Amino acid sequence: MTQRLFEITKAATFDAAHHFPDGPAHRPYTRLHGHSFKVEATVRGPTVEPVGWVADLADLDGALKAVAAELDHGLLNERPGLERPTLENICVYFAERLSAQFPGLSQIVVSRPTIGESCALSLG
Repeated sequence: MTQRLFEITKAATFDAAHHFPDGPAHRPYTRLHGHSFKVEATVRGPTVEPVGWVADLADLDGALKAVAAELDHGLLNERPGLERPTLENICVYFAERLSAQFPGLSQIVVSRPTIGESCALSLG
């Protein structure tokens, strides 16, 4: 019998400001501005006994919200690793902080829902 693989996902939100000093001069991104962000973390794997789940959703929720709280109402450019606060780098920021606790971490999605933008990082 083939082993079944599942994916579980939790989401968190945060609000933060950023700017892109090296961005195209004709774009407004170079000026300080803010967004409401949504981040989703997905863990993939087989169920684990004795409970029969991939991972404890409460643990994933707490860890994800803790990382989001580090960024909430701050200036992303001031965070090490986010000096260039692209959606891509924000995905990496979350992945680096969650992967040790969740070895089955398979995807991070960061979005700005109010403007319809998102970025997904797929992990090994």
